[in-house]
Amino acid sequence: MTPDDTGTAAPARTRIEYLEELGDALVQRGLRVRLTLPRGQSPSLHVMNPDASALTENILAERGADGWWYWWSWAERIAPADDVAAAADRVALVLAVP
Repeated sequence: MTPDDTGTAAPARTRIEYLEELGDALVQRGLRVRLTLPRGQSPSLHVMNPDASALTENILAERGADGWWYWWSWAERIAPADDVAAAADRVALVLAVP
């Protein structure tokens, strides 16, 4: 960890970096992604199945007492952020065409 401008230790990675990493893995699985940076809110990753545009989801990356996690928009954990492959597999499965 490195100090930031306030003299406190900054996290080694940011939520945007985690979301970008997940986005890359989801693109490799055939999904479309867009990083959204709404003013005054946490960034999220908008994910869409290009074969069924109704199958979309917004994914969050949040740090808790037990580390960084990817989260569904309905406040359920997907996978630890350090396990990008597991998170990408789960998102791709949920957004798959039945």
